[in-house]
Amino acid sequence: MRAFISYSHRDADALDRLHVHLANLQREGRIETWYDREILAGEVLDDEISEELEAAELFLLMVSPDFIASNYCVEREMQRALERHEAGAARVVPIIVEPCDWAAMPQLRRLKAVPKDGLPISEWTNANTAYLDVIQEIRRIIDAGVSNALDSTADKKQPATTPQAAPRYRVQRDFDEIDRSEYRDAAFTAIKDYFKLAIGEIDAVEGLRGRFVDRGANSFGSTVVNRGRQHGTAHITVHCRNAGFALGDIYFSFNENAADNTANGGFNVSSDEYEQFLVVTMSMFGNEPNRLNPEQAAEYLWNQFIEQAGISHA
Repeated sequence: MRAFISYSHRDADALDRLHVHLANLQREGRIETWYDREILAGEVLDDEISEELEAAELFLLMVSPDFIASNYCVEREMQRALERHEAGAARVVPIIVEPCDWAAMPQLRRLKAVPKDGLPISEWTNANTAYLDVIQEIRRIIDAGVSNALDSTADKKQPATTPQAAPRYRVQRDFDEIDRSEYRDAAFTAIKDYFKLAIGEIDAVEGLRGRFVDRGANSFGSTVVNRGRQHGTAHITVHCRNAGFALGDIYFSFNENAADNTANGGFNVSSDEYEQFLVVTMSMFGNEPNRLNPEQAAEYLWNQFIEQAGISHA
């Protein structure tokens, strides 16, 4: 993923530190960064920056008082980045470097900021921990981008001359309780990650707000607000419990901070002779799919959740 870093030159030290933490992603060949120090002597500054603004897939905004005070950073670089973000051509990530009035800027307030909860890097006890949080979020964005690209490629019709793939072998096996527990935990993590990323996308849409709350290893919550609708608020709390729990292996309530002994629905881990999968339990909606992988379960649950706020995928 090609990343454009927008920053104030007064924050050059923070830029250098960010590059230290990006080193592993760069070594893996997963990210390529550009910032204005890359401009060679004799090149036209604005032309070179314009080209990079159009080429980038990811924009990292290093937000600070000096960044906000810079007309070029805000009105030129950030503005074009947000236009491409709205068009779905790139993603914008605000990195809060120093305490500043960034939350008063509507363009930034609706985006998910890093580090966690938008706490400025300078206010973390250990700045390396803050940068690690930033890098982990960037890695998730790259992973999501690669996954989408692979899905898009797989959906394309293959030419008639392409040889047919050899049939896959399926091997029967028995799944024990450890297999079941591991699948449940992995499925819960996949659903949790899906919601966290999707809430960030909701927050980037005009008129919508989203909130993700990590409640520990076995629970999370989310809220979405549709400002264009009188009753446009939806809540969800999702729990994961030990195998055999009456409400389901993974279960949810359409309430904020719902107790772990209540549920509107859920998923149980099941299996056939070949693989494990999730099945819907305590259905509220009818016509449920018979079996889901964790990613399908996450999408299914997300759609049920946002529909309650009058939101749906286009």
